[in-house]
Amino acid sequence: MTDKRKRRLNWFYLPAVLLMLVFIAYPLCNAIYLSFFNWNGYSVNKPFVGISNYKSMFQDSTFLSSLRNTLVYGFVCTILQQILGLALALFLNSKFKGRNLVRTVIYLPTMISSLVMGYIMYFFFQYNGGVINDILKIFGMEGYDWLGHGASAILIIVLINSWQFVGISMIIYLAGIQGVSQSYLEAATVDGASKWQQFRYITFPLLLPALASSVIYNLIGGLKLYDVIIALTDGGPAKKTHSLATYIANRYFDAERAGYAAAIGAFSFVMIMIISMIVNGYFRKKEAEIE
Repeated sequence: MTDKRKRRLNWFYLPAVLLMLVFIAYPLCNAIYLSFFNWNGYSVNKPFVGISNYKSMFQDSTFLSSLRNTLVYGFVCTILQQILGLALALFLNSKFKGRNLVRTVIYLPTMISSLVMGYIMYFFFQYNGGVINDILKIFGMEGYDWLGHGASAILIIVLINSWQFVGISMIIYLAGIQGVSQSYLEAATVDGASKWQQFRYITFPLLLPALASSVIYNLIGGLKLYDVIIALTDGGPAKKTHSLATYIANRYFDAERAGYAAAIGAFSFVMIMIISMIVNGYFRKKEAEIE
């Protein structure tokens, strides 16, 4: 390819670069700028407060609980999605009647908006008139306020998010499994290796690229969790289920502390970036060891 042709092709990157600058780089820089001001979101007065907003974060008990919840949503959801996604991929890699239908049913929830999914599941878990409590009453048991207690509400959010997006992990792993050369498995079978040994020493190591992609995708999604929390609990009860994303919205719109919300947003961006880089670096190191 000539240099002139390469220069022409580089112009095709321009629309993507412009979109990233307008919708990612500019909002990020603006949020960092606003984080140094005490601003309510609409006033023309923006007193400069330096790093006071950042200091206030670590003295805010709700921020600290939101940070803890964010890590729980991110890591626990990711672990569940990897275990279930890999198990489903192994199951669906075998041939049986109705396999494509099962794949479709498992993947279908990912096509539904998280906000809509949250509202749907709310009618299952609400205290009065909820599907689950109505079923319990049929068997003579008392209903339970599933979303009225912090621990149970967090568990429900984790399970719903994990179930909704497990189909993505399943597809990633299924593609990885189907990319494993059958000659390796046939050779292992001839050598007397069991199915478990074939999976442990051949299939799973060759799935590291798929594992890395799935983990990073699910981890970032979990750390940014917002929609399903808003639909189910709106951060309640008593702000016990807030993630950093929902707490940013709460501080900006409800408390009218836009500068403080911007500081939390900047912190959240840096945290997710660092965690993603560490996880990505770990998987790259593992892939290099296998090669």
